[in-house]
Amino acid sequence: MNPFSAPADRRAGTSCPLAPAEVLSVNRYARFRHRLRSTVLQLGERAARHPEEPPAPEVSWPLPPEPRSVPRARRLVRARLAEWGLEEQGEVAELLVSELVTNALDHASGAIRLTLCCQDGLLRCEVEDAHPAAPRMRRARDDDERGRGLYMLDLLACSWGSARTPAGKAVWFELPVDALSEDRVA
Repeated sequence: MNPFSAPADRRAGTSCPLAPAEVLSVNRYARFRHRLRSTVLQLGERAARHPEEPPAPEVSWPLPPEPRSVPRARRLVRARLAEWGLEEQGEVAELLVSELVTNALDHASGAIRLTLCCQDGLLRCEVEDAHPAAPRMRRARDDDERGRGLYMLDLLACSWGSARTPAGKAVWFELPVDALSEDRVA
């Protein structure tokens, strides 16, 4: 049954609740509307950019799922930020990237991808892995050697989060960069 042809009292949910199949249909429609709206908003943002506006600098590297990827990720971040003129964010970015890569090695298997992007006054660092579960903070005891990485991320980054990807998830954080540095990147 089409949920839009249901009687008004069923649509309003007053006296006659929707049947389970109708609820599923309404949920599918809501998800479709959300995806359509998101796509339209993204296209509008792209169309609103000035043609002379250069694309945001972005770089991405695959990392093997082995411990030597942690120092390699730190070196890659340090070198790219120096190239972009963002050395002032280097130490914090290196520390947080190494935490995310370490978490990916500890909790996921398979390939890891590190991505850096600088846009709108923010440096965004993203680590993608093959494990679909979002990271969660846990309480570390005083004598624990592990379990504090996400707390550091929460403390040092201006924002952070995770998003599902077709291959698993991406955990990201953002750090502010000053306007002068952002001009040097472009």
